[in-house]
Amino acid sequence: MKKLFLLAIFFFWNLGFSQEIALLKYSGGGDWYSNPTALPNLAKFCNQNINTKINTKVPTVEVGSPDLFSYPFVHMTGHGNVVFNDNDIVNLRNYLNSGGFLHIDDNYGMDQYIRKEIKRVFPDKELTEIPVTHSVFQKPYTFPGGIPKIHEHDNKPPKAFGIFSEGRLVLLYTYETDLGDGWENQEVHNDPIEVRTKALKMGANIIFYAFSN
Repeated sequence: MKKLFLLAIFFFWNLGFSQEIALLKYSGGGDWYSNPTALPNLAKFCNQNINTKINTKVPTVEVGSPDLFSYPFVHMTGHGNVVFNDNDIVNLRNYLNSGGFLHIDDNYGMDQYIRKEIKRVFPDKELTEIPVTHSVFQKPYTFPGGIPKIHEHDNKPPKAFGIFSEGRLVLLYTYETDLGDGWENQEVHNDPIEVRTKALKMGANIIFYAFSN
């Protein structure tokens, strides 16, 4: 039933109906609420450039909530600790295996915590680096070098990792890139327009993939 519901969501989107994306709220003390202007700006960019009709008033959904299944795309970010309880683990796994998509964007300091929780969600799978030939880097915008670097922290290259289920990318983890910083209002980080545009285009690719696969 949940899979059919998500398939219906994708069908309605392809017909041009309004869509929603959501911000994931989690426990552990990490600031899940960081980058508050990021998703509204990304939704606006997608609506203007790739023909989506996403609600720019982005709701929050908890990991263990049945409401999670209402959103084909959920975004997660933060700087610190992440803790999923047993119900969160089961609910998130069922959501992802039923057609949902989770994008995790490390806002710096999240890596050591989120990797452990991802392993609990998918104990039989490994986070693998996504090749630059993957379609998430190809359309609607082309990123021949893979995930772009948006915000500098430790002088490390940006990486994109994923979990695949039956050939479909269900979880995308972006590391050392800080896409969300590039989605925020310009006065927050004062990045050049070309950097912000690059971040928004990559975000649009992720949205496009989540809604069409």
